[in-house]
Amino acid sequence: MTKNNAPQTLKGFRDFLPEEKRIRDQVSSNIIKTFESFGFEPVETPTLEYASLLLGKYGQEADKLVYTFKDRGNREIGLRYDQTVPTARVLTQYGSKLPKFFRRYQIQSVFRADKPQKGRYREFTQCDIDIFGTDSPISDAETIACTYFSFKNLNFPTIKINLNDRQILFDNLKPFTTPKLELMSIIQTIDKLDKKTAEEVQAELVTKGLTKEKAKQALEKINSASPTPNLKKIIATCQDLGVPKENLVFTPTLARGLDYYTGMIFEVIIPELPIGSFGGGGRYDKLINDLGGPQIPAVGIAFGFDRIIEGVKQLKLLENSLPNTQVQVSTIDQAYLPQSAKTASLLRKAKVNTEIYPNSQDNLGKQLKYANQNQIPFVVIIGETEAKNNTFTLKNMTTGEQKTLTQSELIKQLKK
Repeated sequence: MTKNNAPQTLKGFRDFLPEEKRIRDQVSSNIIKTFESFGFEPVETPTLEYASLLLGKYGQEADKLVYTFKDRGNREIGLRYDQTVPTARVLTQYGSKLPKFFRRYQIQSVFRADKPQKGRYREFTQCDIDIFGTDSPISDAETIACTYFSFKNLNFPTIKINLNDRQILFDNLKPFTTPKLELMSIIQTIDKLDKKTAEEVQAELVTKGLTKEKAKQALEKINSASPTPNLKKIIATCQDLGVPKENLVFTPTLARGLDYYTGMIFEVIIPELPIGSFGGGGRYDKLINDLGGPQIPAVGIAFGFDRIIEGVKQLKLLENSLPNTQVQVSTIDQAYLPQSAKTASLLRKAKVNTEIYPNSQDNLGKQLKYANQNQIPFVVIIGETEAKNNTFTLKNMTTGEQKTLTQSELIKQLKK
């Protein structure tokens, strides 16, 4: 589609220009370092899967959001809707090649045929970690600790981990079910307590069939609940793994609306950014089997990567997002182009990110202006004197200072 005869991005999709992409890459790299410090291994799955793998796994409403079409071989295929279903396929297809206790991380785009609106896109990034093959509370604690340090290493000032156990919800809310009101429906309403008042949640329970008194009792019951022994063990192990006690908050009303959680559940809140959860997950010991994979217990979390990016920018958590180029080599005369090219090669071999100016017909002023516009901090100038003496003039584009240096001095200065 075009606007005023100019091509436009497809609605619901985004371009990331260099400044934004550098931020995203820097955040992703930082998160990956934390994941790998906890022993998680990278996985990628194809953008396209057989439609039969994707459909019928998320529910009727979600199926409507899966992009499906026929390829040239008349096969029904679809775009990846999430990373869990493809991972279930991976566990089934490659189970014999994977470790018994498989730790995986995955950062890729997923696609939803949803109505685009502010903050909601048809392509966005999911960032997952999961541990498969064990129901031990150690793996629950490791997932929580890895999550905590992923945010801490991005310099978020306060990281609040809300925790609960689905069994607490099951045990305390089951007495309030009726033939017309299922347990999961009550839990889904309770899950709204972080967005609605207690009165509003009670009113919704009444519309679902509870009396006012029963709705009030349900909230009182869940608010007075205590952690299960399993959850206590998980919290204690998190502290042993270095997560401060004050950052772990038992929240008996936390429900995580998805039906498939079977045990511990948790979410990440950044109090300085009251815009909702930055990630959520928990234990799901039956889901892989329900998705057509083997019977494998699992625990994991999905980070809201785009929300993390917004948080990093709002709180100015990155030291900088300057261009990757450290130095620009001038080409102020065709006669000195060989020296410029050799200098660029020399600096790159020394692991200095170097850009050679592409047009020797432009004067030095234009070349310096280009460096400033692109925030390149240094320029190497090679003119007649430098070429004759085998020296280099290094200009600091921030201070304006210039130095004439030998080859070794140039490399040493730029390596700083």
